[in-house]
Amino acid sequence: MSAPRKILLVDDEEGIRKVLGITLADRGYEVHTAENAEKGLAEYQAHHPPIVLTDIKMPGMDGLELLRAIKASGQEDVEVILITGHGDIDLAIQGIKLDATDFVTKPISDDALDIALKRAHERLEMRRAIREHTENLERLVEQKTRELLTAERLAAVGQTVAGLSHAIKNLASGLEGSIFLLGKGLEQDRRAYLEQGWEMLGANVEKIKNLSLEMLRYAKPEALKLAPCDPSQPAREVAELLRLKAQAAGIALRLTHPPAMEPVMLDAEALHRCLMNLVGNALDACQAAGFGPETPGGRVALDVEPVPDGGVRFSVTDNGCGLDKEAQSRLFTAFFSTKGEGGSGLGLMTTKKIVEEHGGSIAVDSEIGSGTAFSILIPGKSGFVM
Repeated sequence: MSAPRKILLVDDEEGIRKVLGITLADRGYEVHTAENAEKGLAEYQAHHPPIVLTDIKMPGMDGLELLRAIKASGQEDVEVILITGHGDIDLAIQGIKLDATDFVTKPISDDALDIALKRAHERLEMRRAIREHTENLERLVEQKTRELLTAERLAAVGQTVAGLSHAIKNLASGLEGSIFLLGKGLEQDRRAYLEQGWEMLGANVEKIKNLSLEMLRYAKPEALKLAPCDPSQPAREVAELLRLKAQAAGIALRLTHPPAMEPVMLDAEALHRCLMNLVGNALDACQAAGFGPETPGGRVALDVEPVPDGGVRFSVTDNGCGLDKEAQSRLFTAFFSTKGEGGSGLGLMTTKKIVEEHGGSIAVDSEIGSGTAFSILIPGKSGFVM
């Protein structure tokens, strides 16, 4: 059997409290009574009944003040029914505006009391149903969010494993080729085979080392070592290191930057790796487009320029083979390489991560047969996220 429903009856007339208390008890309520609004508020705070039935006109604190105090208590599951005389309809309407459930007039008829109590219970039930529905909805959203995150993680793991498997397969194929040549060289005593096989073996070992380093850098990147730096410094170093490679490939490598640049907070070594990757890719793209010592015309430009907020923009532009829209959309994902079988597919993803750790952004614009342009924006102090 369920516990009796609590109700608080507040009225300064003892006779009304007795008669109405008996009526309410006959309807199955556990009745708490108070002779004035102050004691009524104390009873409410002690027992928290879901329904309060209070007279409006009482000495001292009146029923409307009690209504305001109850509503201000923060207790949502409470309905207040006002008791008023025939001449106090304006006060009753004022109480309705203060979110009273209903009002009944003296003398209180059983029908009027039943209607008011029914309305109070309907409002309580509606509020409970809304709260329950909201809680169920929140749990459902939380559950679906967890399921979605789990699915996304599994998809990401699957893509990563597939990409890594593809990269390892390519490296294994290269190693098999070099082993084959070394075996033939030993078997036939052919020095040319031995030299070619040894060269292939060295190149594939270098690829394995680079893949391992890129994976380590991405999985557990070192904290940026930020310091005020001339932003043209890493660009100058990259241009100097790759100049001979560009000359050997018959590709013009041009570096431009202002003669004197204001220092920018950045990790020069990390930005050096980003630019090495982008300029190296640009040289390879020019070669893939057919440019070379016998077919000159390949161009790679590395530009450094200040931006208004005190930051810097690095641009790497080439007139190589270019990328289609699908390739551009996958550029910064794991194990996607612009070099076909010749790259680890982690360089651009790592580059993007380094740039974003600087609070910056990287963008690409490319067209098949026309070349590619990468742009790295590193914000100044106003835009930098520490």
